[in-house]
Amino acid sequence: MPSHPRTRPPANPWRTLTTRQVYDNPWISVREDGVVRSDGSSGVYGVVSMGAAVGVVALTEDDEVVLVGQWRYALDEYSWELPEGGADAGEVPRTAAERELAEEAGYVAEDWTELVGPLAVSNSVTDQRSWLYVARGLEEVAVAPDPTEALEVAHVPVDEALELIDEGLITDALTVIGLLTLERRRRG
Repeated sequence: MPSHPRTRPPANPWRTLTTRQVYDNPWISVREDGVVRSDGSSGVYGVVSMGAAVGVVALTEDDEVVLVGQWRYALDEYSWELPEGGADAGEVPRTAAERELAEEAGYVAEDWTELVGPLAVSNSVTDQRSWLYVARGLEEVAVAPDPTEALEVAHVPVDEALELIDEGLITDALTVIGLLTLERRRRG
C-alpha cells in the first residue's frame, strides 16, 4: 500500500471477466462488467463511459468570471457554472473548450492557459476525464447554444463567485474546482 500519493501505486487488485454493453446513445454508454473484486469475491460493476469534458474560467478585463446559468435536468435544478461541455470524439480538449466558450457564452479568447487536467470528477461510476482552462482577452461573438440549452450569461467578480460557492449557490464540480484552483494560484 502506498504511503504517499507520489509513491508507486500497488497493482490493480480487480480482474475483469466479462464486459457487456447495456446502453448507448450519442453522449454516454453504459457497460456492465463481471469482475473479481479486490477482496476476491465475484460481482458486477457498472461503468458509464463519456467523452472528455471541458470547462473555461473566462475572465473579463474587469476580472469578472463569465458564468452560464441553465436548468440541469438530471438534478432538477438551476445551475450557475463555467461555460463547459463535452469534447467530440477525437477532439482535442482545448479545441472543445474554445468551441464551448463561443457557443455558450458568446466569446472567443486571445489568451488560453491550461488550469488543470485531466480530472476524474466522478471516478467511482464514470471513466470521463475533464480539463479546465483560463481564457483572457475576450471578444464577443454570437452565441450558438445546443438546441437543448436555454442559457443565461452573467459576469460576476471572482471574489463574489467564490462566495457563491461558500453559500451553496454554485455546486457544479468543474466550476468549483476551476474557481478554487484559480484562486489558489493567484495567492501563489
